[in-house]
Amino acid sequence: MAKSDDCVHILQGLLVFGNVVIGMCGIALTAECIYVVSNPHGAYPLLKATENSDIHAAAWIGIFVGLALFALSILGIIGVIKASRTLLLVYIILMLITFAFEMASSITAATHQDSLTPNVFLKQMLERYQKSEPNNNSDNEVTKTWDELMRQNHCCGVNGPSDWQEYTSAFRDTHRDADYPWPRACCVLDAKGLPVNLDGCKLGVSGYYNSNGCYDAISGPVNAHAWGVAWFGFAILCWTFCVLLGTMFYWSGIEY
Repeated sequence: MAKSDDCVHILQGLLVFGNVVIGMCGIALTAECIYVVSNPHGAYPLLKATENSDIHAAAWIGIFVGLALFALSILGIIGVIKASRTLLLVYIILMLITFAFEMASSITAATHQDSLTPNVFLKQMLERYQKSEPNNNSDNEVTKTWDELMRQNHCCGVNGPSDWQEYTSAFRDTHRDADYPWPRACCVLDAKGLPVNLDGCKLGVSGYYNSNGCYDAISGPVNAHAWGVAWFGFAILCWTFCVLLGTMFYWSGIEY
């Protein structure tokens, strides 16, 4: 190369270090996205039923992007050390493709929450919870997920028990208001999973039914996963962009 050996060695060292960081970030991104996909806090059937599972699509993209970043970081280190124009050209092209995929993943994860409003989950719950004639297995999954969600988080409905009183629902079509003002899962349950005081729950006596809604229990974990995938992805993109610029500069100075 035409530049001084000292400058070249410094640039090589920086690029090797940059690719080591990219490789480590790739592993971390893959691990994070695997966690999101495999541990969706029970909310995935609800997201699927709303036809908005963008966060999981973004996470799947993130898994493969993370693996690609790790593999490309190794290729980049070898190319820099050997000062191979061919290897570095392949590295740059593949890294730009990977960069585009990660950009799509991060944007998808960051913007998905705009459509996950309380009304979206409320409409889904009213139409599909304990539907008398489920259209498909998805309706049964929605019912099961809502039951588990209300029991585990000691909540009721999306905004509160009033959801079951103020709106027409599939649940109300098959249950008398006097006997089931809201699902049994809204009652305070004992260790055996039975209402502590069924009459008190039916009458809405404080302490015997759960008065808070479940929206925060749904949106909290989902948004935390989304921001994790999105902003960690953006951070990786910023670092990768700098390393790519340095690699292009280094590549342009390698003699044929």
